Amino acid sequence: MDIARRPAPWITEELEMFRASVRGLIRRHFTPELEAWLARGIVDREAWRIAGEAGLLCVSMPTEYGGGGGTFAHDCVIVEELEYAGFGIGFSVALHNAIVAPYIRDFGSEAQKARWLPAMARGEIVGAVAMTEPGAGSDLQAISTRAVRDGDTFRIDGQKTFISNGQLADLVLTVCTTEPGAGAKGLSLIGVEADAPGFARGRKLDKIGLHMSDTSELFYDGAVVPTDNLLGGTEGRGFAMLMHELPQERLVIAVGAVAAMERALALTLDYVRQRKAFGKTVADFQNSQFALAECRTEIAAARAFVDDCIRLHLEGALDAATASMAKLWCTERQGIVIDRCLQLFGGNGFMADYPIGRMFVDARVQRIYGGTSEIMKLLIARSL
Repeated sequence: MDIARRPAPWITEELEMFRASVRGLIRRHFTPELEAWLARGIVDREAWRIAGEAGLLCVSMPTEYGGGGGTFAHDCVIVEELEYAGFGIGFSVALHNAIVAPYIRDFGSEAQKARWLPAMARGEIVGAVAMTEPGAGSDLQAISTRAVRDGDTFRIDGQKTFISNGQLADLVLTVCTTEPGAGAKGLSLIGVEADAPGFARGRKLDKIGLHMSDTSELFYDGAVVPTDNLLGGTEGRGFAMLMHELPQERLVIAVGAVAAMERALALTLDYVRQRKAFGKTVADFQNSQFALAECRTEIAAARAFVDDCIRLHLEGALDAATASMAKLWCTERQGIVIDRCLQLFGGNGFMADYPIGRMFVDARVQRIYGGTSEIMKLLIARSL
């Protein structure tokens, strides 16, 4: 399978060498486990240790905290290579690297950075973020999980759901209200370690896609957490921290969306050039050629946009509205392109053992998590 992609302005020779090493590691250690992880609905814990030893975890974190000293560009390479290899977001390295770790780097105390980041880089700690609740999704101000200060601890009560890495996570950055009724000004972000008294994992949720991702419910029943685990040092800073980090999260989702489209097109080209109907290959039919031309054009436009967003982000110039546009455009195109590709597989596209079928169902959640497409439109409209 040859994945064609245009040269990117953010790619350097060093990043290409890094890409080759990431691709080799995935092929050696993770690809042989792909089907087993899909069947079990969870990635082996050992895979996180292997990824840590190979330098794939916390690659953009500072070296003084055990990280690789790289940039967001290194995170993007890992996202792309996992997508090209068929893992997508299911093996949630992107969540660990580009979402959880930056909260700690940007807002953690020196003690928190020293305690959590090196262990995350080694794969000894798997990270997660818990925002969504049964009654609060995109509306973060509706969060009801409550943290009450009790001496030098917080007692947390509430429930979270749809939490990626939920079964494996050793550290869950939990969005709580520390001042009920204050809306955004009352939100705080607290690191909850898996052995905290009163913290419990619920069931691993049964999803239509992303089957290897251990998406879970989490319960806080008077969970006791040291006040030292409060990010930012002051209660009520949670919403500002979320707004600071969400643009990168949305860009990560867009990067994965473009890589998924590129893989889908490559798989489809391989298939239609071999599959025969009425005495010629499916690729020989004009309808197939037109559909593939549309896909290639959609992908080229999305790739150019997301590459420019990566460049802007590396320069510190990516604004929230543009990140929202990237997520909106790329994930919506992902659904369209993969649907069109699946159609060219005919009945085989509907079979679970064909990757294009998995990609079709996996793509659907891209328009939901990280902020729904509707929320992205609202954020974009507010910038006009």
